Amino acid sequence: MKEFLERISQLPPKRLALLAAQLQSRLDNLERVRSEPIAIIGMSCRFPGGANSPEAFWELLRDGVDAISEVPPERWDIDAFYDPDPDVPGKMATRWGGFIEDVDQFDPAFFGIAPREAAGMDPQQRMLLELAWEALERAGQSPEQLMASQTGVFVGISGSDYYEVNMRAGQEAIDAYLASGNAHSVASGRLSYTLGLQGPSFPVDTACSSS
Repeated sequence: MKEFLERISQLPPKRLALLAAQLQSRLDNLERVRSEPIAIIGMSCRFPGGANSPEAFWELLRDGVDAISEVPPERWDIDAFYDPDPDVPGKMATRWGGFIEDVDQFDPAFFGIAPREAAGMDPQQRMLLELAWEALERAGQSPEQLMASQTGVFVGISGSDYYEVNMRAGQEAIDAYLASGNAHSVASGRLSYTLGLQGPSFPVDTACSSS
């Protein structure tokens, strides 16, 4: 810093004024970037109670709908895991929860993913692709126009339940896609790769607030 001050102190007044103007311009640009407003132009969502769009979610909230239901049989056998005594180890003390519909209806071919690879993907990754595409559609943004752009992807993601379930299932469930299908870093990276985005790509794990 001392050397810099000595160098600029030797500049002619005109050069010094020009340097000051350039530095001020850079500072103004940085301040403009830091305070640039953010516009939300598209949203998509999946919530219990069949709220599969922002409009449906708003109606659910407006009407005070109770979206909690008994564990669907296609999820797991609740009778095998339920016990009313909360102190019984390895059991759950409730038969109820909030469940998103059609979590098994992911279309891998639409995103250029092989069915075998899709089977190893955490549902969080599958839904991320689906909902990102829906958000772009609702925003009127063409994926082709975004390709190779400096568009950033920041994904709130937490939990590794799907990975743990597969690990407990034994060697048959462990394949070449298990790691990439469940790593949080791959969730944001997969979306960037699928859409051809070249901006920053980050997963953000802040526990329950990640969603």
